[in-house]
Amino acid sequence: MKLNRLLIVCLAGSATAFGADTAPGLLKQFAPLPEVMTSESNPVTAAKIQLGRMLYYEPRLSRTHDVSCNTCHPLNRYGADGESVSTGFKGLKGGRNAPTVYNAAGHFVQFWDGRAPDVEEQAKGPVMNPVEMAMPSEQRAVAVLRSMPDYVQAFGKAFPGETDPVTFDNMAKAIGAFERGLVTPARWDRYLRGDENALTAPEKTGLKKFVSAGCVSCHNGAYVGGQQYQKLGVAQRWDDDSDPGRFKVTKSDADRQVFKVPSLRNIEKTGPYFHNGKVASLDQAVELMARHELGRNLTTQDKGDILTWLNTLTGEIPLDYIREPQLPKSTARTPKPDLTD
Repeated sequence: MKLNRLLIVCLAGSATAFGADTAPGLLKQFAPLPEVMTSESNPVTAAKIQLGRMLYYEPRLSRTHDVSCNTCHPLNRYGADGESVSTGFKGLKGGRNAPTVYNAAGHFVQFWDGRAPDVEEQAKGPVMNPVEMAMPSEQRAVAVLRSMPDYVQAFGKAFPGETDPVTFDNMAKAIGAFERGLVTPARWDRYLRGDENALTAPEKTGLKKFVSAGCVSCHNGAYVGGQQYQKLGVAQRWDDDSDPGRFKVTKSDADRQVFKVPSLRNIEKTGPYFHNGKVASLDQAVELMARHELGRNLTTQDKGDILTWLNTLTGEIPLDYIREPQLPKSTARTPKPDLTD
């Protein structure tokens, strides 16, 4: 994973990067958020977004008609439910912390273990997961959608020219198109675009300490993370090895306790932290990462300065974009909730 080499490069460069207020050498390691996270395989259109917004809030895509994407990823709460693990079908608990959906479409893979390449593929997972939305089959989900004329019409508009547009794959594409607009620009983005006054002096100090500590070796780019895998416990063994991480996907011993590096966008709003959601405070999360990944024991001052900068990554929720839509009414053909075990 070349972490040690990355740290050497980062730490060597940081000594000369802090001369100017704008620190141009330092800022090259980051980028502002795009307006929309585009996809060549799933072009974003207004009709797809409109349909995807409805489907994101649609609880009838769950077996019991009471769980939607928004249940575990509430858009008015920065896309995170604040629980260590989310509650799904009949009160069952998930196995990992539900990460925020904001800005996630720009990540290089989805899920903590990277088992989905994009948000379109990711959107299929919870619908079929037996402890989340628990649909018994893709056909059942499609039957729900086909039972309502408004959905049939919306799919036709979103996927024009298709003889049978109401499909499970198109459901996921529509949700993905909607999620590609879940972007939260922050003061940090204004700073990256040249507004020196967008950050205060203490915030700029925190940025410099974040880089000099080595955090930027994993948390960089537009999403301040979300672009690579990393092993927990590079410098010091991680205490809890109960979750094998990406090993579940690859079955390679090299991937034990390897996880996708999370984005730090909106990080102050999306706790609790890590794949298991067992760390409640961001203060403790920063301390643990410094110790276990970088072999550093941060001073209270350094940690506080880094937290001050991390708060500049909190962006604006696009309230109009996420406004909950009116959903189509069920018909006599709509499958009823299934409350059986």
